[in-house]
Amino acid sequence: MLRRLHLHSTHKTIPAPRLTSLFFLFLSLSNHGNFVKAHVFIYAGCSQEKYEPNSPFEGNHNSLLSSVFSSSSQASYNSFAIGNGSSTPPEGICYGLYQCRGDLRSGDCSRCIESAVNQISLVCPYSYGAALQLEGCYVRYEHVDFLGRLDTSLRYKKCSRSVNNDVEFFKRRDDVLADLTAAMGFRVSSSGSVEGYAQCLGDLSSSDCSACLAAAVAQLKNLCGSAAAADVYLGQCYARYWASGYYDRSSDSSSEDDVGKTVAIIVGVLAGLAILIVFLSFCRRAMGKIISKNSRYFYSHFNYGLRRVEDRHLACSHDSWARKLIKSLSFALIFLIKILLLCFQMERILAQKKMVLSSGIK
Repeated sequence: MLRRLHLHSTHKTIPAPRLTSLFFLFLSLSNHGNFVKAHVFIYAGCSQEKYEPNSPFEGNHNSLLSSVFSSSSQASYNSFAIGNGSSTPPEGICYGLYQCRGDLRSGDCSRCIESAVNQISLVCPYSYGAALQLEGCYVRYEHVDFLGRLDTSLRYKKCSRSVNNDVEFFKRRDDVLADLTAAMGFRVSSSGSVEGYAQCLGDLSSSDCSACLAAAVAQLKNLCGSAAAADVYLGQCYARYWASGYYDRSSDSSSEDDVGKTVAIIVGVLAGLAILIVFLSFCRRAMGKIISKNSRYFYSHFNYGLRRVEDRHLACSHDSWARKLIKSLSFALIFLIKILLLCFQMERILAQKKMVLSSGIK
């Protein structure tokens, strides 16, 4: 089973970090904050059947998840059948697929799939079947062949507050939903102040995709009625619409707000520590220049030999102290990054476990 969380950090000991290095540090943190939305947990489903450790299925399951991650850097969708056509017993074959949202860049897709792969075994340990949907990507595996088979069962829905007596809004919404029904793959649509998008899994035929999206749009209207924003995820497609500038996420969960606050705290703490390191680095350089200037003065006015020895000792002492302090703060910065990211990951995993739909996969 894949149970480890992979926390990425750069382990370099830099006695005096440059301003450009800190710029790239904050740039990466900013990108992480902007990409949090793609990692937001939507739902998970786990089969009731469990496999035994060291069974043929476990080996094929691990191989499938590894293949999913490797393939995600090359394509936004792929499907696999690991163990099929070999001497593996039928119960040992593992079928699976992944798909990224159609507007994600290749790097963002790969990172989203990596997050989903790391989490699916934590959320559904030893399950013969599991599915995990993040905001930006989807991963599913089973011990029976489900690929290419239409599934319009409801997996997840979310409705915002209602919009009453707004004829123009409902007209715009219906225009968007009608346009989304015609989607083949991924489609974005807008009409006035209403926007939306929809997507089918890549293993569906054109006719099955149309049928799935028609079912999703019907569910949006039936389940969410006059909502200003709504999401519906079916087994092999999903559809979403919202009013521009408004998407009420407080009705179901504040998980995204919590994630945003966590990222803000991380960036704030690291910013303060990084500024301190830069300040001490400048102080060390300034101190070195002052000592060097005083050295030239002493050399010209006092006993050259004695002052030269004392001044070198003074310069080395101050420089060594500053270097040790900056080096210690650099280590503290790296350690703090690792601790905060670990807490951030564990916070999301615990929230996800509470939201698992144990009946989502048959």
